[in-house]
Amino acid sequence: MTETSHNDAESARCAQREQRAQGAQRGHQQRARGADGGARTAPGWLRELAGAARQMPVSAHLRPPRAGGRASAVLVLFADGPAGPDVLLIQRSAGLRRHAGQTAFPGGAIDAGDSSPVAAALREAAEETGLDPAGVVVVGVLPELFVARSGFRVMPVLAWWWQPCPVGPADPVEVAAVARVPLAELADPANRITVRHPSGLAGPAFRVSGVLVWGFTAGILDRLLALSGWERPWEASRVEDLPPGALG
Repeated sequence: MTETSHNDAESARCAQREQRAQGAQRGHQQRARGADGGARTAPGWLRELAGAARQMPVSAHLRPPRAGGRASAVLVLFADGPAGPDVLLIQRSAGLRRHAGQTAFPGGAIDAGDSSPVAAALREAAEETGLDPAGVVVVGVLPELFVARSGFRVMPVLAWWWQPCPVGPADPVEVAAVARVPLAELADPANRITVRHPSGLAGPAFRVSGVLVWGFTAGILDRLLALSGWERPWEASRVEDLPPGALG
């Protein structure tokens, strides 16, 4: 082989290595991004929020007992919407035995076939809203909380909806409506009040999208707004009694 042909062969091998490297890089980028170009990786603000939320203190009335209670999980799902970051909420049907008509995160009891709280939260969200779990990336799991009124031990699963799909009441028996509520709307002081339960307990609440969000769901949203820096000063001293129809 002449020196010229040797150099040509070496140049060809280098070009092939370059092409393979570029191909591998493109493959990595395609795996890291959705078919529509949307990034699978959650944004930095949500990753930081997940880290802070995992360490958040749990108030005494939400701490799970040593034993008892039914294991469950909810999906706290954020996405990039037309009005900025938003969160997926459902309104439960009026005919339910528990939490009738209330606004909540998608979720429910952990079944024997669920491999984890994450699996349960995704399954329940799919059953309730038609959500495609393939378009969701889980960012973290928050501390377990206890809802004394229903006896549920709840694991909130924080996630990013990197590839949103159309959603709606997939099971009308359980879900009356589904909505993506902008964080800016939740943070608006005009939409925030404190509600007092007939038991005397009071907590944060939101009037958004024509509904009242209170109780467990509002408590989580309140903490996440504060931890994420989205919270704006609001009049927590503005207290209203919980409407009788809201109790469910």
